[in-house]
Amino acid sequence: MKLLRVLFRFVFFLPNQAAAFFGNVATALVQIWANKIRSLLTVLGIIIAVTSIITVVSFVQGFGNYFTDFLRGLGTNLLVVYPEWIRDSRGQFLKRAEMDIEDIRAVDAECPGIRRTAPRFTPRVSIEYGRQRLDGVQLVASNEQFQPIRNFYVDTGRFLSVVDIESAAQVCVVGREILRKLEADESIVDDYVHIDGQRFRVVGLLESKGSFMGENQDELLIIPWTVGIKMYPEARKYLAFYVEANGEDQIAEAEGQIRRVLRQRHDLRPGQPDDFGMFKQDQVLQQFQKVRVIATSVLAGIVSISLLVGGIGIMNVMLVSVAERTREIGLRKSVGARRRDILSQFLTEAVVLSTVGGLIGILLGYAIGYFASLHPEMVDVDIPLWSVALALGFSAGVGIFFGIVPAFKAAIIHPIDALRHE
Repeated sequence: MKLLRVLFRFVFFLPNQAAAFFGNVATALVQIWANKIRSLLTVLGIIIAVTSIITVVSFVQGFGNYFTDFLRGLGTNLLVVYPEWIRDSRGQFLKRAEMDIEDIRAVDAECPGIRRTAPRFTPRVSIEYGRQRLDGVQLVASNEQFQPIRNFYVDTGRFLSVVDIESAAQVCVVGREILRKLEADESIVDDYVHIDGQRFRVVGLLESKGSFMGENQDELLIIPWTVGIKMYPEARKYLAFYVEANGEDQIAEAEGQIRRVLRQRHDLRPGQPDDFGMFKQDQVLQQFQKVRVIATSVLAGIVSISLLVGGIGIMNVMLVSVAERTREIGLRKSVGARRRDILSQFLTEAVVLSTVGGLIGILLGYAIGYFASLHPEMVDVDIPLWSVALALGFSAGVGIFFGIVPAFKAAIIHPIDALRHE
């Protein structure tokens, strides 16, 4: 019987509470509509705060997505292995460790976790074409695997071939920025340029890749590494190389295999530090993801301070509203309304008021993001659902926090005093 009584009360309790809740919401909307200007000015701080949050988060996410996609396009399963500088016990640089083509071939042959390798050294050179001369140009000496590893593809002519590498052919591939600075056009393909006085035939033009972290990726020349070491023999002993792992999930495995092969070839004893370094492309991506989360949190936190200003405005207006409606409170109490009914009514009005402000702010944030995306050089902004839910939740929370004082003040008014209030 006791259980039935509990169920009976529960069944009838919920509809009554729901009806009371929706009644309070309707009353709050009526009050907002009856005092439109005052309500708008009251929630202005909430609107600005939420609009700022949505705008900041959407722009940070949009630029973050653009940068992440860009990094993924460079290859997140990429490692760069390079000879390190050897130091003495005081940390002073002694000499640079040696790494040659045999090291690269050994890694290529003995590491099942990697897909391909490409040697690399990058001297600065001068290039001449016709009457034009450019100094300090970035030269990349590598092999045919450089193209798939680094995603540098040609859109005119061809890339370096295996035959070019093995025969040490004096051919080169030219970037678009070099082409522009040489004041040349695509007819340069099959024509000749001079690199540090050596005659090279241009076999292809790289497609434009744009800038990355302030570096123009179109301002480079690529030649076979076999030709490069003839021109710059010292580079033979200090070759760095690119490694492409079989997949993003096999980078750690490939790193371990490379370390084992190189340590063995360099006769490094257990406990002795590596005389080579490895840079992983996904390190940049992971660091950037951390920076993006921190930047989003900090910026959203800063603009959230204006929510406090909006909340104080709501509290002031609700206190005025309680003073204006004191007789209404007295009448309600005289016909049986309890303290919690009055508390619930005014608290609901504060929450509805701040939530309406939050909704307007979200709409304005979407509008700003939409119009910003129309600019041709603007990246696509991204408004994650979590930011919308967070902004709406914070605005409702501000209504509860700053509405509790006026609501409690209204709840404790004595009905006789309330009815005598003028």
